[in-house]
Amino acid sequence: MKKEQIEIEYSLRSTSPNLIWRIISTEGGLQKWLADDVKAVEDKFFFTWGDEWRHQEKRCANKVECIRHSHIRLRWDDETDPDAYLELRMVHNEMTDGYSLHVTDFALPEDLDSLYDIWEQNFDQLRLNTGL
Repeated sequence: MKKEQIEIEYSLRSTSPNLIWRIISTEGGLQKWLADDVKAVEDKFFFTWGDEWRHQEKRCANKVECIRHSHIRLRWDDETDPDAYLELRMVHNEMTDGYSLHVTDFALPEDLDSLYDIWEQNFDQLRLNTGL
């Protein structure tokens, strides 16, 4: 079954493109809000959620596209839908000089609600850990 695309936009409390870019494109930035641990080796990102003493999930994503101060696109190694990816895009609003984070992700129709919940939790973690 083909996955459906979702797009979510989240307003950020920063006017610093450098800070936002680090949050969405580096292992240290992603670790603050997207996973418990992130390691980057060349064009691969290794994500870990949970801890080794209890439930732990690990996934690897390949960097498909990366344009500085614009977006990063990742594709999970275990992805079966050839059109699916995860994209984190920083969008500048010239009127307010502010930024928003635009997320594109994919899920099966029966998993859409839980994916929206996961992204809401990620945004809560982003705000809590970075003030953005």
